[in-house]
Amino acid sequence: MSCSLTRTSMSLDEMTIKALDSLSKKWSISKAAVVRLAVRNLREKADLEENMPAPLEALDWLQSGGGLVAEEAAEFRTEVEAERKAKKYWWEEAGS
Repeated sequence: MSCSLTRTSMSLDEMTIKALDSLSKKWSISKAAVVRLAVRNLREKADLEENMPAPLEALDWLQSGGGLVAEEAAEFRTEVEAERKAKKYWWEEAGS
């Protein structure tokens, strides 16, 4: 992966510098690489959060089937019921 790099300067507090040094040594990469990884990870997290539905939107989606078609839901229900029946203990079957 070839990309152009831009030299930049920034001020960091002592705690951040120590964390940067520690991670750089632990992962055997440059401090700049640690900063690039951190920024990339934070950007991915922000993108995920931005695309998440609001809690009420998610609830509406789930209550309307969550993307599951009626036939798929019936098939899933049948599979789950069969699994539950197969796992019954002897004392549960005696009372049925």
